[in-house]
Amino acid sequence: MPLAFRHTNRPETAGMQQQITNGGERRRWRRRLERVAAVGTSRRRPPKPALTYVPLGERPLRRIAQLLIGLALYGFSLSVLIRAALGANPWSVLYEGLQHRTSLSFGTITAALGVLALLLWIPLRQRPTFGTLANIVVLAYAADLGLQLIPEHLGLPARVGLLVGGVLLNGLSVAVYVGARFGPGPRDGLVTGTATRTGRSIRLVRTTIELTVLTAGWLLGGRLGVGTVLYALAVGPITQYFLPWFAYRTTTRRATSGAIAVASVRSEAS
Repeated sequence: MPLAFRHTNRPETAGMQQQITNGGERRRWRRRLERVAAVGTSRRRPPKPALTYVPLGERPLRRIAQLLIGLALYGFSLSVLIRAALGANPWSVLYEGLQHRTSLSFGTITAALGVLALLLWIPLRQRPTFGTLANIVVLAYAADLGLQLIPEHLGLPARVGLLVGGVLLNGLSVAVYVGARFGPGPRDGLVTGTATRTGRSIRLVRTTIELTVLTAGWLLGGRLGVGTVLYALAVGPITQYFLPWFAYRTTTRRATSGAIAVASVRSEAS
């Protein structure tokens, strides 16, 4: 009987051991495939970047060049949207409305309202940075230059092309200058400062301010249209798509990323 008992259970025990071995092997292969997939995904798309302020002294030449290029492209994109004459973003609608009521140029009005927004930072206890001041100056000159270069009264196909191109360029330019990490512009700082002081969400504060600006601009004669809706829906995702490629990474972050990458390679090799 004992011999029969051992004889009948040996295949079952061996089968259980084989199942355990196969199960462990499958788990090891699954973990290995997951690591490979994670590495492949990280290579295809950079991780979510940090966008907090970085002092001017850290790699200034590289970052200042990126900031100025991004701001110039942003100002030029505003002129493209104005020449499309199919509706623009809320602040541009206000600029355009004020331009109809005054003898000031579009760029001059953007600078004047930028200074006004900057004055509103005082009760909010916000401090301007180099990027804040550059935003006012470069945006104004680039917008006026664009309006001089792009003709008025174009046909509808050309205006549609300008609208689509302007929205794409605007989203890209925001990623470029925000990625330089020199701090917010006057209007963005007004939003973040108000949200901090009131305890409200940034989304709510931004929506309230932009609806107020949009209404004022429309009452002054600024144009609303399909471009206003397209801008509201598309610029955020476009900027989010391009940000990982333009966001400046600090020295500490790059060193940490390098250490993680080396550790990952070593774990794969082992």
